[in-house]
Amino acid sequence: MTDKTDILITGGTVLTGRAGDPAVVSDVLIRDGIVAAIGPNLDAPGAEVIDATDSIVMPGFVDTHRHTWQAIVRNVASDWSLDEYMAGLHVGLSRHFRPEDTYVSNYLGGLEALDSGITTLVDWSHNLRTEQHTDAAIAALEDTGMRAVFAHGGGAAQWGGEMPSPVVHPREDATRLREGKFATNDGLVTMALALRGPQFTTREVNREDYRLAKDLDLRVTVHVGDGHWGKMRPIIMLQEDGLLSDTTTYVHCTTLSDEELRIIAATGGSASVAPDVEAQMGHGYPATGRLLAAGVRPSFSIDVCSSNGGDMFGTMRTAIGLQRAADNKELVDAGAVIERIGLECQDVIQFATLDGATAAGLGTLTGSLEVGKAADVIVVDGTTLAMSPLNNPFGSIVYNAHPGLVRDVVVDGVVRKRDGRLVGVDQKKLRDDAADARDYILSQMPTASVDGAWHPHVVHA
Repeated sequence: MTDKTDILITGGTVLTGRAGDPAVVSDVLIRDGIVAAIGPNLDAPGAEVIDATDSIVMPGFVDTHRHTWQAIVRNVASDWSLDEYMAGLHVGLSRHFRPEDTYVSNYLGGLEALDSGITTLVDWSHNLRTEQHTDAAIAALEDTGMRAVFAHGGGAAQWGGEMPSPVVHPREDATRLREGKFATNDGLVTMALALRGPQFTTREVNREDYRLAKDLDLRVTVHVGDGHWGKMRPIIMLQEDGLLSDTTTYVHCTTLSDEELRIIAATGGSASVAPDVEAQMGHGYPATGRLLAAGVRPSFSIDVCSSNGGDMFGTMRTAIGLQRAADNKELVDAGAVIERIGLECQDVIQFATLDGATAAGLGTLTGSLEVGKAADVIVVDGTTLAMSPLNNPFGSIVYNAHPGLVRDVVVDGVVRKRDGRLVGVDQKKLRDDAADARDYILSQMPTASVDGAWHPHVVHA
């Protein structure tokens, strides 16, 4: 099914995605791709009915930073540090991707996200060696049927050479897209610029990259505060060069100073936290709580899908667990009694939905279940033993749910997953294509392996 027919989701426990809104049993009517009504006992003759009794109906998740092109080498980096990742992916495997490998990886990664309830994805695409690679990555996103922001991030020339890089962002390719396919911002797939940040480039190159974003009138998503590179005070450098903006999402922020986080808040910037990768690779402690204290509501990122799982449930659990541990430790160390936990499940769900949409520049369009917004909706099965009885639905989503419970997915009013199966996807062919692409890439780099034994050699200047 690809047509925008009327859909009536009945009897579900509705979570709006806005912290503070109560969970209520209600119906949701979708008409012309838009949420037309939310309430009990809605009447919609001729509509397709999705029975959500004893289940949870909520906005689709929003992933604000994923290197989707790495899906076919998933878990190769599960035991790597950040420096090993830079050596193994950007200096190593990335150079061997053909356009057809980029397509199958983006298609696989996009459908993986959609299958797990992520309806909006910021594809931080930084392996674009040629125009053909770029076009393949975009075509794959379009073919998934999901809502996506294609964040143009350059390729090996920008990421795999000397640091700080003297190579500017590929202006010609980005301009080609902005003047052509992405001349407007109203498609299901739109465009942004994924910039390296002042810690990875020369000062002059960074200014030129930001000039490109201004010339093309594009939002920016940029890495800052990632491990030892983040201690170069990148936000201060951006401030000195007049490059801070409310149309910028700052990714990671782990090793930024509190002063820099307050500067982001004061200039209206948004943030993307990738707790699994940050905790693993040595970016620093996830900045969730520090961002909140500075006045910035974070969004969530899967990030390196060559390392960790690609679903939002695991990301939410890691984020809330680490932040609660940090908050509680501070009180325990001070000898205080913990009377109430600070970060609640409702907040975390908003980070993963509405705050994510806001960070992607789509907050007025999607990210929450509200009349008039795009119908990006998921139904999470609440009838399993692990979810029954359905008491606290916010806690159930954060602590109990998993991708296998995402029963139905609607994007822009079109059913993309029905009764636990993606619609119109030949999964066997996709798995075979992904394995073939992986095998080709490995054949071009005999020193690499995906069995967990390979640790790339890191060379320090």
